[in-house]
Amino acid sequence: MIGPGALLVLLLAQQPLSDANNAQSAVRFDQRGFIENRTVVYPQTASNDSGRVVDELLFREEASYKLAPWFTVNGSFDARTDSHRQTARDGVVDADDRSIQRPAFSVRRLSATVHRGKVTAEIGRQLIRWGKTDILNPTDRFAPKDYLSSVVDTDFLGVSAARVTYESGGDTVDLVWQPWFTPSRTPLLNQRWTALPPEASGVSFIDAGAHYPGGSQYGARWNHIGSGYEYSLCFFDGYQNLPSFDALFTPVTASVALTRTYPDLRLYGGDAAVPLPWLTIKGEAAYFTSSTPGAEEYALYVIQLERQVKEWSFVGGYAGSVVTRDAASPLQFAPDRGFAKSFVGRAGLTIDANRSLAIETAVRAEGSFVRFEYSQLFGQHWRATGGIAWIRGDMTDFLGEYRRNSYGSLAIRYSF
Repeated sequence: MIGPGALLVLLLAQQPLSDANNAQSAVRFDQRGFIENRTVVYPQTASNDSGRVVDELLFREEASYKLAPWFTVNGSFDARTDSHRQTARDGVVDADDRSIQRPAFSVRRLSATVHRGKVTAEIGRQLIRWGKTDILNPTDRFAPKDYLSSVVDTDFLGVSAARVTYESGGDTVDLVWQPWFTPSRTPLLNQRWTALPPEASGVSFIDAGAHYPGGSQYGARWNHIGSGYEYSLCFFDGYQNLPSFDALFTPVTASVALTRTYPDLRLYGGDAAVPLPWLTIKGEAAYFTSSTPGAEEYALYVIQLERQVKEWSFVGGYAGSVVTRDAASPLQFAPDRGFAKSFVGRAGLTIDANRSLAIETAVRAEGSFVRFEYSQLFGQHWRATGGIAWIRGDMTDFLGEYRRNSYGSLAIRYSF
């Protein structure tokens, strides 16, 4: 069987030498980036974090080098720091995102893309997204997230993988092989986005590292576009990128050592979209099974409606879950499950070419979250984005755990 990496080599080898002159004339270098300073203010302290102001500085540069009409090299580099020790203070350039802190310097993307006829192949560090819904994507298994500074406002992490996409008419087949594992980054134990129960008062929690799985991850997705509808089916065989925890309590020191583990995971899923005259209906669902003893098995699904009214866009729906096998241990970090059993919505207004407004919310039986965000462009390079997030609920609810984490934020970005 020919793997995605071998297929990429074969595609390169098949390019005729007579294309050399055309390739030379097609060489093109594109570059863009930004510098952003973001300040977050929390009116309340948390039980494990007395800090109320966090300042983050991020530099990101993205570039692509088109060496020929069929061959492109893509790269993205991050450099960052912050005031709350969420970023490491060393000079190491990271390329696997396995550290508990964000790296000061990291390779976000570094890949080569080959396009030949109906086939596109990309190998290297890249961002891979699956699914059609907007607020929660059950089938999006090759997209770990960074939850370190917030569980309600996250960024995606790149993965090292080989991906081959075949397109013909209204059908697309996507094959992905990920040779080593990239986990989602979880909040630090001594900071506010790790929600500790009241009974843990007086107990110190210690990060005891992680046991990362050593095998590969595979996935396949078939998408079909028909007349007035679109749907896809997908399969994933790999590992859960959100951790479960093994806990070791030491009575003498009243401390708990937590070790992150990642159960194996097999997913069967699909999504669909049906545009109607007044709105678009979207749905996405996945069933998660595991052969790891004690791991939970469950289904996640999302049903949402979309409508565009002049400069307004509206998205609303319900995210649900069904558990078919309970986990043996309750110690898990599962924000994707936390947003299940919620009515979710988003509204956006494009005021003009320079200004926009967005509102996002999730409401559960015992918890709620709402965020307002206003963004304005000044000139060609400067943009300011201000936001307010309000979180409320019972301590036993996923959203309610973070009820002391309501915040205001201001981001100033210079793009180049």
